[in-house]
Amino acid sequence: MSATPQRHRRTRRLTLTALAVTAGAGAMVAAALPAGAASGGGAAKSRTVDVQMLSFNDFHGTLEPPQGSSGTVTERQADGTTKAIPAGGVEYLATGLREARKGHEYSVTAAAGDMIGGSPMLSGLFHDEPTVEALNKLKLDVTSVGNHEFDEGKTELRRMAYGGCHPVDGCFEFGKEYTGTEFKYLAANVTDEKTKRPLMSPTFIWKKGDVKIGFIGVTLEGTPDVVTADGVKGLKFGDEVETINKYAAELDKQGVKSIVALIHEGGLPASGAYNYDCNVPGAGAGVSGAIVDIAKNIDPKVDALVTGHTHQAYACNIPDPAGNPRMVTSAASYGRAFTDTTLTYDRQTKDIVRTAVSAPKPVTKAVTRDVPKAPDMTELITRWNALAAPVAGRPMGYISADIAGRGSEAPEKPLGDLIADAQLEATAPAAKGGAQLALMNPGGIRADLAYKAAGAEGDGVVTYGESYTVQPFNNLMNIVDLTGAQLITALQQQVTGPVNGPNPKILQVSKGFTYTLDMTKTGADRIVVDSVKLNGAAIDPAKTYRVAMNEFLAGGGDGFTVLKDHKNKLVGVPDLEAFNAFLGKSTAEAPIAPPAANRITVIK
Repeated sequence: MSATPQRHRRTRRLTLTALAVTAGAGAMVAAALPAGAASGGGAAKSRTVDVQMLSFNDFHGTLEPPQGSSGTVTERQADGTTKAIPAGGVEYLATGLREARKGHEYSVTAAAGDMIGGSPMLSGLFHDEPTVEALNKLKLDVTSVGNHEFDEGKTELRRMAYGGCHPVDGCFEFGKEYTGTEFKYLAANVTDEKTKRPLMSPTFIWKKGDVKIGFIGVTLEGTPDVVTADGVKGLKFGDEVETINKYAAELDKQGVKSIVALIHEGGLPASGAYNYDCNVPGAGAGVSGAIVDIAKNIDPKVDALVTGHTHQAYACNIPDPAGNPRMVTSAASYGRAFTDTTLTYDRQTKDIVRTAVSAPKPVTKAVTRDVPKAPDMTELITRWNALAAPVAGRPMGYISADIAGRGSEAPEKPLGDLIADAQLEATAPAAKGGAQLALMNPGGIRADLAYKAAGAEGDGVVTYGESYTVQPFNNLMNIVDLTGAQLITALQQQVTGPVNGPNPKILQVSKGFTYTLDMTKTGADRIVVDSVKLNGAAIDPAKTYRVAMNEFLAGGGDGFTVLKDHKNKLVGVPDLEAFNAFLGKSTAEAPIAPPAANRITVIK
């Protein structure tokens, strides 16, 4: 990543600030203007005009309200305590965005990637066409690509953007051909290896009257580390800072002085509360992670950063290379929140200009479910659910209580254990690979399994739609030979290297595989090597083991490069098929209980 600050323009003077919706009170904090400047309303002769920017990220095709912990946001209360608030669902997101736009003559809506991919069944079953339809209705103007936009490869991403029926599954609704996005997809740092040209447009200029705002969209440079090899074949992913600075200079030469970067890379706030003040004790002090260095090195020409990928909520003022505060926002995920920001546009300089003082406290707006549903979104969900109904409601199995997956913050997740056990059971027979253990990447667990019924199926029933939401990628199982030494290296790669060193990714393991993770140590020493055992016997570095994993992991995904060095690969059933077969052995009288999640001993 480039760390060279770019020279800033001396003409920037006004303030950029988020419109903050304070928890409980709903009060809006307006942008401060210099003395004598006229604000907002689009007055014909005023020098400045307020432009509203609504933004969100990591929607992941979540049209219906997400279940379990994925369907709540944490709200900080006035007394310092927190509580979980039900949030999300496109019917409520549409209502929130439309209400927010009222009274704003100038309003643009932008997103920071992962609008599609990793989606629940209602969208994923139809290759995310329902989500694009919903985003069009939401009046999204522009988004960057994220890593999940590449789940089905570059050709499918182009189809999503430009339209046409699926080449295999065809058109899903009789008499209708999929027409593509009405918003702009940006991929400034994604180039074709052969042509060296950007895969999709690098920039977009939003215009209304005499107001122009330029957008640059990038995904994380490490996208190949978190997508299957086939998904990014033939593509190169460039440095985020270098790319944004390059296109900021190009927009500036075109006379576009107001610039926003849409970045599918993010940070980690010190608190999980969506209304946490991450500017305490100083500007941007409450957020860490990759986005901090990125923000500090992006050219001051760029006025605001809309970010994503980490599924966190924050709105901070991280100083740019010139030392001026610059808004950096992220709005959680799954449509549970959005950020409402005021860009004060100077018609004379054509710029969003900022002062050297801190902006007012920014807060992101939660998408609560205590507002009316948007009727057009209800119709959309009903229509697509009718198409999905023949398969979505089929019972797959039974559980006795909630089984936490995506919503668990523990290194070992109960649902992760369940999935790994399902994969081991599907691949253990000699004719199906002879697997002795299974490994599951935590990012592939997309939801929790909720005990409470989402529809008419009854409490404790897991439907096909729910199992699909947990395992939506349909990755084929790979059963491979790995030495004991390679297995230990894989465990060490959970907590080391450029991908997992800063943010460990703990593999979920099948029954019988145990070890100790010592987080009081650093680097590879966090794996207590002599604690690594299979069915009570210490792993022998020289011995060969048969290991089951999905094709993403077998290709070295998520930074587990050693797993690419496997031998004697056998391709098995899709992971979802393995999961459903495992669920299918349960009954209403003998449901599956949440696993104890005691295979990995964690020392903190």
